[in-house]
Amino acid sequence: MGKNLVIVESPAKAKTIEKFLGKEYRVLSSYGHIRDLKRKDFSIDIENDFKPIYEIPSDKKKVVSELKAAAKEADTVWLASDEDREGEAIAWHLYDVLGLEKKDTKRIVFHEITKSAIQEAIKNPRDIDKNLVDAQQARRVLDRIVGFELSPVLWRKIKPALSAGRVQSVAVRLIVEREREIQQFKPEASYRIVALFSKEENGKVYEIKAEYNKRLKTKEEALSLLDKLKSADFTVEDITVKPVKKSPAPPFTTSTLQQEASRKLGYSVAQTMMIAQRLYESGKITYMRTDSVNLSSLAIQGAKNEIVDLYGDEYSKTRQYSTKSKGAQEAHEAIRPTYLNEREINGTSQEKRLYDLIWKRTIASQMTDAELEKTTATIGVSNVEGKFVATGEVIKFDGFLRVYREGTDDEEAENESAILPPVKQGERLLMTETTATERYTQRPPRYTEASLVRKMEELGIGRPSTYAPTISTIQQRGYVEKRNVEGEERTYAVITLKNGKIKDALKKEMAGADKNKLVPTDIGMVVNDFLVDYFPDIVDYNFTAEVEKDFDKIAEGKMQWNKSIANFYKTFHPTVEKTVNMRTEHKTGERILGVDPKTGRRVSVKIGRYGALAQIGTADEEDKPLFAPLQKSQSIETITLEEALKLFELPRNLGEFRGKEMVVGIGRFGPYVRYDNKFVSLPKDADPLEITAEEAVALIEAKEKEEKEKIIKTFSEEPGLQILKGRYGPYIAFEKENYKIPKELNPTELSLEDCRKIIAEADKNKTKSEKKGRRTSAKK
Repeated sequence: MGKNLVIVESPAKAKTIEKFLGKEYRVLSSYGHIRDLKRKDFSIDIENDFKPIYEIPSDKKKVVSELKAAAKEADTVWLASDEDREGEAIAWHLYDVLGLEKKDTKRIVFHEITKSAIQEAIKNPRDIDKNLVDAQQARRVLDRIVGFELSPVLWRKIKPALSAGRVQSVAVRLIVEREREIQQFKPEASYRIVALFSKEENGKVYEIKAEYNKRLKTKEEALSLLDKLKSADFTVEDITVKPVKKSPAPPFTTSTLQQEASRKLGYSVAQTMMIAQRLYESGKITYMRTDSVNLSSLAIQGAKNEIVDLYGDEYSKTRQYSTKSKGAQEAHEAIRPTYLNEREINGTSQEKRLYDLIWKRTIASQMTDAELEKTTATIGVSNVEGKFVATGEVIKFDGFLRVYREGTDDEEAENESAILPPVKQGERLLMTETTATERYTQRPPRYTEASLVRKMEELGIGRPSTYAPTISTIQQRGYVEKRNVEGEERTYAVITLKNGKIKDALKKEMAGADKNKLVPTDIGMVVNDFLVDYFPDIVDYNFTAEVEKDFDKIAEGKMQWNKSIANFYKTFHPTVEKTVNMRTEHKTGERILGVDPKTGRRVSVKIGRYGALAQIGTADEEDKPLFAPLQKSQSIETITLEEALKLFELPRNLGEFRGKEMVVGIGRFGPYVRYDNKFVSLPKDADPLEITAEEAVALIEAKEKEEKEKIIKTFSEEPGLQILKGRYGPYIAFEKENYKIPKELNPTELSLEDCRKIIAEADKNKTKSEKKGRRTSAKK
């Protein structure tokens, strides 16, 4: 047994580090945090300077006892958790829980898992940085206070089981505000005029594409211009040639990696972090939670060697980037490959693709500028004031573009400029065709996960370690959905002038369609509005950014963490108490649409226990109110009175099939057809108010066929027991319970007796585990 015990957070990291250390070292994993605030209690002693009350969760008790035993046998314990605040807190909890002594404990940090980095860390150990620990504790305590005190307010004022979070609520606000901007946006039309010119030289015909330098507001103006162009002469009035330089983007930070992996690889923010974590733990890349763009001198030299070897001296340019973001807490190094001479790695296809992106970005950052030549030709028109402008771009030296081109979130971005054919000043051109296309101003874009991260970083909300969990949390809580949004069909005019004739046509396009964008749900909008009204500080962008700055000051030892929390609590807590006790005229988030013409009763929409619903009448009337759930495509914000009243036509009787009624309605899980006490879900594009009896019959028959194909075997002696095909293989279904069939058994050959044995064995094992669970809770 080694005299040295090294403790890291993950088994993968332990495995990699073990390869670099000798037999004198034993490497174990703590599997993340071994201690946290109690799950169901408030766990903060407000009277005692907001002291956190920690517990070791039941699933960590075994790990803790193993680590305690190993620590007793070791002469020295090396705490080697990650180098950020979270990692420092893990080290501190380990020190405290394992009862370690200062003289026998060393804290080591490294931002890459390589032999040289580990050995260097062991040569330069330090003490646990209590300031970093306090910064992590401050975040944890503040988030617990907000969540624990604010959530019950939401339960009482909106609906049960809701929760609020400090950074999450601000992220939801960004998405809600963007959605409202989109709803209020009024597109304006104008005409874009593009002409094709031709010229002949040495028997070769060249084509030049140019755009008119004015946008025309009306169709009349566009028609008038095209009419004048019929008889116009076109002359090249001016040619300018400008050299242009493009510089590479800096190496990756957490935020820019998440953005590029989203644009180029289609990865979600959480997916990117999970893959990057695996690459880091297997020693392939440096630490993946950082807001620094700095590269070590070793990395810069390594990149230079690779560039010279692959592309030659003329492609190499040493660059040292500096971090611009304020309060960059992990200001060590950017995300880069640990060994730049490893151009490819072994791993999953996802790991290979992300590594390739990181390698290319790092190498490109140390390469020369791309040199381009931009040519602009201005074409005069004899009988109108405006000009046509043609641009072309030629790459004279590709530089870093040979390796990497940065992505963009601008979906409307034009393609790269084409090369302009040779033209001379004063030269006459022939216009072959001109098109005036009606174009509309673009509404603000909905956020993708990556563009939301960029916005949060811009506002100083959150830190590299919090972006991914924040975005996952707001989706898990049902406040935001990542989904496709169907656009609306609209027509636009296209007027063409060709061979002296003007043709006027109408074309169709889908406007406002979106794919994989973040969209607030009704509940997300209602919760956001409530917080904006009653807890403006919690969702204030500047306030949230200031809190992050306070955490940074705590990390630097310039502020006491509990004083910072006390300042927040003295204004927050009274607001909570005041809001809980306030009375409102109608339910939070309720929107009154008007009056039902049939009954004269009020029609409104609001959030109910299971989601958004429409209501006819009020609770204080003699007749009970009527309720109808909203369809998934409908929103409290935008539904009209007519659309809401239509919902009360459901459930709708579609007639009989095989002597039994078919009824269409909307339930908790969406629209359905009920037939023979069974529910058949409607397809996504089916409208329950429009579906016909014939369509319902087709759905019922398809469901019956699917269920029939699932049946492997039935028993006449026990009709309630069936052997069925499932997603994960065959299983036994009996009395609303499912039982797995052992792999070595053939389901078609099973007798009723065999099935009963499998069920009995499964029930026996279940009873054992239930008894064990009861014993464990009794001990607690």
